[in-house]
Amino acid sequence: MGKEVSEKTAGTWAAVAAYTAWGLLPLFWKTLDQIPTQNILAHRIVWSFAFLFFLVSFGRNWPQVRNIFSAKKTRTLFLFTSCFLGLNWFTYIWAVNSGHVVDASLGYFINPLISVLLGVLFLKEKLNFWQKISVFLVLIGVLYMTVDVGRIPWISLTLALTFGLYGLFRKKADADSLAGLTFEMMILSPIAVVFIIIMNIHKGGVIGKIPLLTYLLLLCTGIVTALPLLCFNYGVKRIELKTIGFLQYLSPTFQLLLGVFAFKEPFSLTHLVSFGLIWVALIIYSLSHTFLMPRMQMRFKDKD
Repeated sequence: MGKEVSEKTAGTWAAVAAYTAWGLLPLFWKTLDQIPTQNILAHRIVWSFAFLFFLVSFGRNWPQVRNIFSAKKTRTLFLFTSCFLGLNWFTYIWAVNSGHVVDASLGYFINPLISVLLGVLFLKEKLNFWQKISVFLVLIGVLYMTVDVGRIPWISLTLALTFGLYGLFRKKADADSLAGLTFEMMILSPIAVVFIIIMNIHKGGVIGKIPLLTYLLLLCTGIVTALPLLCFNYGVKRIELKTIGFLQYLSPTFQLLLGVFAFKEPFSLTHLVSFGLIWVALIIYSLSHTFLMPRMQMRFKDKD
């Protein structure tokens, strides 16, 4: 019992670290906004694999990577997670460097709802009374934003769906977090390398065309990518997906603050109402794990 509690605590803190890092990541991507999104993504994949290759070699974890190759079901799951991850990365980088940080933050506010629903539908996770109320409030907040704006928020929905599905498939995959992420980068890296070569042949690449400092920042995309993902994959294996879903509010909160105050993006009354409903939902969900909310529910039943 004590070991299980310790594992959950470690998993929770790992998830918190991941979401905090992701929340502050727009600051990093903005330093590379002069580079086309597809080039940033390709270099991000390649340098992430290089960094992970070093970690796996140093920790002698190659047997775990080979185990993924040998297990057909696990290998198939990681093919899907690689696709979801690549699409999520491309959409996010494009959104940040195109002045849509607030839209990106909305995507990651929607994402917890997606994670909760996926956990309930596919992993048979249960929601208590107050958790259902919190999910309903999130849904109302998202619908209010969509209806008032008058268009489908495709950036937000793409980010929410791709990362929600990534979390679901990673939870179902039987693999160590480091080995799994390394395998994902092994799948994506050949495509990225070919793309970089083709772009440079056709004069569309960045090698030899950007300042040294900018290129050093490009090299660092491997570190800023791999470390939060390792924390996330460590956490998602040790805590319930519904808990992961609501911890994700940390990341879009930081993104929202950066979008409004650092990057001066518009934040209307519609944003305020929608985000306010979502924050109320977060508070209710957080309290649903304490003794306060069950007591309140009992009082409501007694009045009935």
